[in-house]
Amino acid sequence: MSADSTHQVADPTGTHDAGGPRIRTKVLVLVGILVALVLAGGVSYYASGSPDGLNRVAADHGFDETAKDSPTGGSPFADYGVHGIDNERLSGGLAGVVGVVIVLALGSGLAVVVRRRTRARRADAPGN
Repeated sequence: MSADSTHQVADPTGTHDAGGPRIRTKVLVLVGILVALVLAGGVSYYASGSPDGLNRVAADHGFDETAKDSPTGGSPFADYGVHGIDNERLSGGLAGVVGVVIVLALGSGLAVVVRRRTRARRADAPGN
């Protein structure tokens, strides 16, 4: 290939940029978290108010009257809202945002634990 060639060859070692824009992992994760928070906090208000599948099947088959109240019915986030906040939109959005934060915290914690265990196993493996 000549020096003035416009063709670019990808470097299999990954040490050279192949020419296209590269998205950093941190940026991708932060954008994903932002999208999740916006969906949970704002778009969730427009979700269907119809009963979910289990409630619908129970109603269709006539055993919905046998349902009992959940023991967690009095919890701060029962019924997809925050107890004590009267504004339905704010209550539901805040519950969604808190839910996303809790899931991200638990998932991140689990990832850290697994990563540490994997590194510890590699360090203890014979031949290291």
